[in-house]
Amino acid sequence: MPEPQQAAGRVPGADPETDAAATDGFELPADPDALGRLWTPYRMAYINAGQDQVKDEASCPFCSAPTRSDEDALIVFRGATCFVNLNLYPYNPGHMMVLPYRHVPDYTDITVQETAEMGALAQKAMRVLRHVSKPAGFNLGMNQGQAGGAGIAAHLHQHVIPRWNGDANFFPIIAKTKAIPVVLGETLELMQRGWAEVE
Repeated sequence: MPEPQQAAGRVPGADPETDAAATDGFELPADPDALGRLWTPYRMAYINAGQDQVKDEASCPFCSAPTRSDEDALIVFRGATCFVNLNLYPYNPGHMMVLPYRHVPDYTDITVQETAEMGALAQKAMRVLRHVSKPAGFNLGMNQGQAGGAGIAAHLHQHVIPRWNGDANFFPIIAKTKAIPVVLGETLELMQRGWAEVE
């Protein structure tokens, strides 16, 4: 069967009554999976740039961070095998990452001790964020490898991202801009203070 031809400027599935005409008679389901799509191909430039820049420990910003001051490296907490720092390009205010000190790429590469501390620090980061900014939810995750969307795949890191109802808007999609209402220095002070206050 020939591939359907999409008419210029049309999105299949957007108008079930006219989609058949837009695809030369090839009928698409009106609601194939109940999901809309917002395409953000500009993210690939960030992902690909990260892959090209970090080849080894010498070029890894996550390896160099612990050698600098907490303020300079945006470090919230230093543990025995892992540390917590603010994301330099946060999705939301308070977006933290938990990282092992060792330069390893994969979750299966870390030791039992590192695994336990990463988990404990991610839990503590959630408690701190609830204490200082009362998010409605969280995204926690590790992007593994370039295909998995990791910006810096060579050094394992777990994201802890606070979420509020309605925090996603048109800015990142249309304007390629994320509105962050607080500067990183103030966020760092808030997170460090919260880290000391929360068990």
